[in-house]
Amino acid sequence: MISTELLIAFLASTAGAATPLVVASMGELVTERSGVLNLGMEGMMLVGAVVGFGVTLGTGQMWLGLLAAIAAGMLMSLIFGFLVLTLQTNQVATGLALTLFGIGLSAFMGRGLVGQTVEPMPHLHFPLLSDVPFIGPLLFRFDAMVYGSVALVLVVGWMLARTRIGLVIRAVGESPHSAHAIGYPVIGLRYGTVLFGGAMAGLGGAYLSLALTPMWVEGMTAGRGWIALAQVVFATWKPRGVMVGAYLFGGVTVLQFHGQGMGLDIPSEFLAMLPYLATIVVLVIICRNPQAILLNKPMSLGQNFKPD
Repeated sequence: MISTELLIAFLASTAGAATPLVVASMGELVTERSGVLNLGMEGMMLVGAVVGFGVTLGTGQMWLGLLAAIAAGMLMSLIFGFLVLTLQTNQVATGLALTLFGIGLSAFMGRGLVGQTVEPMPHLHFPLLSDVPFIGPLLFRFDAMVYGSVALVLVVGWMLARTRIGLVIRAVGESPHSAHAIGYPVIGLRYGTVLFGGAMAGLGGAYLSLALTPMWVEGMTAGRGWIALAQVVFATWKPRGVMVGAYLFGGVTVLQFHGQGMGLDIPSEFLAMLPYLATIVVLVIICRNPQAILLNKPMSLGQNFKPD
């Protein structure tokens, strides 16, 4: 029988594990809705993690670390944008190169940071609400990033569905030539979405090093950048689907830690691979119905555009 305390701990840990994936995936979703496929998420998250941790450690100000991580992610994405949007390089190859570059750069930058720690991101306290039995610890005792990630999903969903800029982003993703023909700045708009995606990747990476495990460890994203990319497909490019996928992955991740802590007679390597196995299974199930993918996939995704 699962105790109430264990259930609350599991659900609360799931929210924390899902947050960096929600943030990074939402950035990639906006980027892909404009027709740009950025496979450099893993590298951008790692650079955001090491920069955010280093600045926080050096200044003692976590908000500066978060801002620095956002800036680092945007700088990485700017490199990608310049190569893909200005020089018209292949998006897949450039994204893979960006990931490799980010992995090496983060390892180099973090050489002197290994073994050091910072105070983890504080949890918010809501008067009265945080003290309500069961509901309080389940909903009202998280850090600001958890609530911010939920707000991000709502804002991005509303922006894409209800605003002019969202309509233009989707139009560019469907047919950049048509959008250009009626006067929309396709390249400029794609630069904007790429920078937004980089900012969210950097912020998601910083959450790993400042909240989940408040220290720097080389390669600490452990494939989360690739999972963020997979979640966009899993969600069929819908914001609410991204949140469902992120919490599913977060729940399986926490479950494998609980399994190890309970001493289950299962190899730890098998438990560690469960989150990624679950992601693969879900993607296989989704891809069995190609109509669901094609219904929302931007028609120009991964295709370069050069103004006439």
